[in-house]
Amino acid sequence: MKVADLFKHRGEKSQSEFMQWMSPAVREYWDEFIQKTNNHRYLFARFWDMQKPAVNDEVQTPNASNDVENKPVELKPEAQVLFDQLKEKLGQVIHTGEWLEISQQRINQFGEVTEDMQWIHTNPERAELESPFKTTIAHGFLTLAMLPKLTDSVNPDHSLFPTAKMVVNIGLNQVRFPYPVKANSRVRAVSKLSKVTPIKKGLEIEREIKVEIEGVRRPGAVVVSVIQLHF
Repeated sequence: MKVADLFKHRGEKSQSEFMQWMSPAVREYWDEFIQKTNNHRYLFARFWDMQKPAVNDEVQTPNASNDVENKPVELKPEAQVLFDQLKEKLGQVIHTGEWLEISQQRINQFGEVTEDMQWIHTNPERAELESPFKTTIAHGFLTLAMLPKLTDSVNPDHSLFPTAKMVVNIGLNQVRFPYPVKANSRVRAVSKLSKVTPIKKGLEIEREIKVEIEGVRRPGAVVVSVIQLHF
């Protein structure tokens, strides 16, 4: 049978009948041909779909996403009042905390919780003999852990943002420890407002916080703190 006749009968006969007319060699070739054709048809269909324009409900104007991003955030009245107040204080000190003693007991307790019992923190006798500071020093992370206390963020009676329902710690953009905090010294936090941004739930505030050490010129820590106020 001619090949042209085979194609003619393909549309008239079922697949099984069509395959019976072929010799084993032709049948093997035909199977391979059909498989490759199907693969190519699938790839061509995928390519063609990628070239089609999006349907109407998927079409977006080039500036649609930008319009959403540029749409101003609508603040609640209490958030708007605070935002207006804080804009006038950018670059200024907005809080100076009370002095707090970093006792040896507090350092030891922090070391036990974090399992960091290095002698430079917890062994005053050895530190007096071997440490260049001649005494024990607080863990750097202990200083950071005290920031909520030092900035009055956990005292509802002395909250810096009393109109906010919740204050969320987002993190620290930068951390430095210019000078060690020696055991039994006193520290306090001084916060300078760097940035205030309206967000969906309220305000995002960026502050530069210096942990001052009483009687020492250099601070024990300088951090850039980011918090969110939810209203």
